[in-house]
Amino acid sequence: MHTLPELSYGYGDLGKYISKEIMTLHHSKHHQSYIDKLNKALEESPDLKDRTIESLLSDLDELPAAVRTAVRNHGGGHYNHSLFWQWMSPEGGGEPTGRIAEGLQARYGSFQAFVDEFSAKATGVFGSGWVWLQPNFDIITTPNQDTPLIMGQPEPLLGLDVWEHAYYLDYKNKRDDYIQAWWNVVNWSFVASRLPDGE
Repeated sequence: MHTLPELSYGYGDLGKYISKEIMTLHHSKHHQSYIDKLNKALEESPDLKDRTIESLLSDLDELPAAVRTAVRNHGGGHYNHSLFWQWMSPEGGGEPTGRIAEGLQARYGSFQAFVDEFSAKATGVFGSGWVWLQPNFDIITTPNQDTPLIMGQPEPLLGLDVWEHAYYLDYKNKRDDYIQAWWNVVNWSFVASRLPDGE
């Protein structure tokens, strides 16, 4: 059964950028709810219980109809958030180095140009959703808790949650302020660790 991952930092450790209150609610309530609902749905298909969330999402169309929507929504929420916590760090921010920096420079011309485009796409997501950086350095968006895996895409290098629950306590309706603040906690080391060999 799927379980809530522990954080490598405390709820209050992201400081002025993402508050303890947001992190507590987001991790212990919202993420836990996705897991609870996913596990409940999988009780209807015991043969799926031992499969990883990645394999379930990648094989969504082949899953039994009775669990497909729950895996997409709640399983997607579990997968997305499990990564999201790791994409942030109290020691984050700044600019990437190595192959990530080289890839972004080659694709966008500069790190700042990448930040500007990623931020613009995040701001432009209608309603709730996510924005992703893919291994080929494309920036894509998905609605709700959809993930690149259900689109047949590879696992993302980086993703940003732009659901209101991710920022409303801190930033109210100012999604753009949240996005700007978030760059100060991005864990570029974790991003780099996700780049496939040879990319």
